[in-house]
Order: sequence, then structure tokens, then C-alpha cells
Amino acid sequence: MLIDKYNRVHSYLRISITDHCNLRCFYCMPEEDYQFMPNQHLMQANEIVELAKIFVANGVNKIRLTGGEPLVRKDAAEIIRELGKLGVELTITSNATRVQHFIDDFENAGIRSVNISLDTLQKEKFQLITRRDQFEIVKNNIQLLLDRNFEVKVNVVVVKGLNDLEIIDFIEWTKHNPIQVRFIEFMPFDGNQWKSDKLVTWHEMLDIISSKYLIEASDNEPHETGKHYRVKGHEGSFAVISTMSAPFCSGCNRIRLTADGKIKNCLFSQEETDLLKALRNGEDLMPLINQSIESKHKELGGQFTKEFNKIDTDHLHNRSMIAIGG
Repeated sequence: MLIDKYNRVHSYLRISITDHCNLRCFYCMPEEDYQFMPNQHLMQANEIVELAKIFVANGVNKIRLTGGEPLVRKDAAEIIRELGKLGVELTITSNATRVQHFIDDFENAGIRSVNISLDTLQKEKFQLITRRDQFEIVKNNIQLLLDRNFEVKVNVVVVKGLNDLEIIDFIEWTKHNPIQVRFIEFMPFDGNQWKSDKLVTWHEMLDIISSKYLIEASDNEPHETGKHYRVKGHEGSFAVISTMSAPFCSGCNRIRLTADGKIKNCLFSQEETDLLKALRNGEDLMPLINQSIESKHKELGGQFTKEFNKIDTDHLHNRSMIAIGG
């Protein structure tokens, strides 16, 4: 097992298979003309599977594929197919613009849960946020997933002055649809223009929702990042991921592998360990993996605390969100 000095067992691996994306969301990608990694710097399909096998042999029982947008990678179907053979829970996070081409691959690999990133229910605002006209495709693909009986979670990064007035609209969407909307507090990354006054906190979101609906808390699974709720009579549910105002680091079981094969022991960690270089050199990876897990900070990558109003983004050292992989 992969255990850090705070006795946290790490059983959940998030693998970014590409830093490429066909959308341009400002909080994820610093600028329109972002320089993507050259292919030779990325993990190849066989390397992704080989690394995944090492983690699975050491206690990982859940793998999530992320990007960028994972489904823009040309060999995404091959990667999904091979990881589906490892006998662990396999999931994926996507912007849903290409889901229609891969839904059979999902089913064949045993994927039953899909997270979709969607920050607005307004077509015009979608184009403003993503700089692309793909709203109808995304909505249609979410419905396709529901029609094929997938568990669908919709990730909404809430930014004050941008989409906070749509929180109620998202809750209304759960009335007749078996989706879980996951409201995510806006987090600081390289180049994403984060400021504390753009943050809508967990309690502020609950106040907004409670102004119209009677909500009740649901049970949370161990290691959950979201605080779960239901509105009586609604087919779906919602959750709030309170990374900034109420971090959940004490129960963290996550490891991240970037598209260029570097292990990050926390979303906010400054430190990275190059597993891909070591793999290509034929080195034993376990000392590197164990050292990375052992050095994990108690919370928030050791870079800031939950006193978010005191964060100075000029002194944060991290990649952009798209280069990390979520």
C-alpha cells in the first residue's frame, strides 16, 4: 500500500493522458495560443498501462482518466481498452464534446460513471467561457450517457460574477434528470486569474440554494471530495467541493500522474517526480513513488491554508490546470 506520513492510504490514481483540449476555458488554460507538450514528452499508451499496473500492484483500486480533454488523444480508445483489463474501477472526466465516438469503448472497458465539465446552461455563455460553439453537442452527449444508463456527474466551477446566478438553474436541472451536479469552488492555478473575491464558498452556495429549496444532507463515502445533498422530490442530487473554504485533505487518497509522466502527490503540490524518465531508463520506480507519497504535505500542497483571502497568487508555484490534469 502507498501510505504517507499522516497515515493516509492512497488508492485512487488520476492519469492525465494529454494536455491537449478542444475547448479554451480560462480557469484551466492560461491563453488561447497555449503551447502543448510535444508528443515525445507524453506518456505513450504502453507506458501509461505499465505505470498503471505498478500502482495497481501497490493498492490502487480506482483510476480516473483526465486531460486536457482525454478523448482528443488519437489512441484514447486503446488506452481505455487496456486499462479496462486491470480489474479496478475505471472512470473518466471529459468535456463531452466527443463522447458519442467513445461510448461503446466506455461500456466495453467497464466504465459506468462519467464526469462532465459544464460551467453554464446558457449557450451564449458557454461560448464565452470555452471560446468554442459546442454547447448543443455537450448537452446531447450528456443525454446520450443518461440514455445508456451511465452515472453522470456534472462539474461546475463556480465563479462570482460569471455563473453564480445559474446555481439555481443547475439545481432545477436535477429535478427530472438523474444527474449529480458538483459545484466546485474556484481554485488558484498558474495563469487562471484567480482572486479571492471571485470565490463563491460552500456556505454561500448552500445559502443560495436554500433560498428556494429545502435541502437535506446525504451520506458521504470515505475519501469523498464533495459534500452531498438532495432536494426532496428531485431525481438527481448535488454536491459541493469545498477545496478553498473547507479542505478535505485529511481523508485524501489521491495520486496524480501528469501527461508527461510526473507524479504529483497533491493537486497543489510544487514538487513533482519524473516517473516517465525513470521508466524509460529501466529504473525501479517504487523508491520514487514511495518518496513522493512520503513527502506529501498535510494539506493543500503546503502552499496555502484555508484562509483564502490571504493567498498571494504571485507566490504560488504550480502548473496550469490543463497541464496537471485535474
